[in-house]
Amino acid sequence: MKITNAHQRRYDKTLAFMAKHLDEGSSLLDLGTENPFTPFLKHSGYIVQNTQGENLDDDFMPYAKKEVDCVTAFEIFEHMLAPYNLLKNLESKKLIASVPLKLWFSEAYWNEKDDWDKHYHEFEAKQFDFLLEKSGWTIKASEQWISKPAHPFGIRPLLRYFTPRYYIVYCERD
Repeated sequence: MKITNAHQRRYDKTLAFMAKHLDEGSSLLDLGTENPFTPFLKHSGYIVQNTQGENLDDDFMPYAKKEVDCVTAFEIFEHMLAPYNLLKNLESKKLIASVPLKLWFSEAYWNEKDDWDKHYHEFEAKQFDFLLEKSGWTIKASEQWISKPAHPFGIRPLLRYFTPRYYIVYCERD
């Protein structure tokens, strides 16, 4: 996959957020398969384990018990039918997660040809906060940012210059 400027901006913002909350050398369980962001995590000094492509709605328990400094979840919960179950059962004391925000001017992403490539949820920040709190997490920090469009022509691309698209949180649990 070619890393676009939009991807690079998102990766840079994510890494900067992580650096505020995690020490270099922290061990991570990154929910989701290895992806183009994984080398950026490793290059930043994190020790990264990824899941192997299982359906985490059904097969999350082996990962819930992993001993790591932090669980990370970058744009994965919108692909799950019931992220609550996984979030509730994670034994890690720290979580960094990001989700795409629901945009009032755009429909949820839905790939008709690929069952794994659908957004079952596109969260508002308050909905994601509620999900985290109900599953036992305390939000310690959060940020939102915009995603500048590749083509700035038209109403939707123009709105993307002003409307936050991504939401990231750092959470802890007792």
